[in-house]
Amino acid sequence: MNFLASIPSPSSGSLHLGPLKLNAYGAMIALGVMVAVWLAGRRMEKRGIGTRDDMGSIAMIAVPVGIVGARLYHVVTDWQRFENNLGGIVQLWKGGLGIWGGIAFGTVAGVWFAKRKGISIGLLLTCVAPALPLAQAIGRWGNWFNQELFGRPTTLPWALEVSASTAKAAGYAAGTTFHPTFLYESLACGALGLALMYLDKKVPMRPGRLFCFYTAGYTLFRFFIEGIRIDEAHRVGGLRINQWVSLVVFGVSVLLIVAMRRAVAEPEVIAAPEETQQDLQESSD
Repeated sequence: MNFLASIPSPSSGSLHLGPLKLNAYGAMIALGVMVAVWLAGRRMEKRGIGTRDDMGSIAMIAVPVGIVGARLYHVVTDWQRFENNLGGIVQLWKGGLGIWGGIAFGTVAGVWFAKRKGISIGLLLTCVAPALPLAQAIGRWGNWFNQELFGRPTTLPWALEVSASTAKAAGYAAGTTFHPTFLYESLACGALGLALMYLDKKVPMRPGRLFCFYTAGYTLFRFFIEGIRIDEAHRVGGLRINQWVSLVVFGVSVLLIVAMRRAVAEPEVIAAPEETQQDLQESSD
């Protein structure tokens, strides 16, 4: 007898907290963002390049811009879903955020704002690198609540149950169970975040290089998970568009990792204890 027969899907896409009714998809993304900002802020303080408040300020710019970029990527790559329903473009609560647009737009906005504040870009990217996949690991559960982005049919013990209407809309009979690709990606992102923090402690490297390990690691497993999904997507040469993007980003990331391996590492800025700073000031007097 299987310990786990299948993974049931929620009957509703909402979370109820007392009298409050929250959209689960948005709540999962918001929770992921809060965890990422907290972790990245702690890492900034440890390196002495800023505070959690600084990270919060950066996030206030990067997150909204990233969400806009993620939505634009989704709309552009799935335009057939919106060309006759322009009002659906703003309905974020129904799902539909492209991670590539989110990372690209959010990173550019965050880097621009951090540069204005005089924060080291390389060290900032190093601090943010493990936080991003952990945020993604949490955010992917929003797809579970929305019963979306699942994979091919399977009878594995951890197969995902969906409603009869969702199964029929995907072209399958009611009662069909599917690969829980949201779960695969959530677990992989969580493992990647922990691996990056371990790598950061054990392997000295040039500031910013850890971010390339993040993009390389994420695109590696995303390529295979993307191949399992059955939701509609444009294909080129037998591969989904997101698989091609994964290949390109992975290749560029590996090249940067190799190129930065021989580069001279910049010393990290570590905040000196207050007493030490005072001693240095007195000795200079």
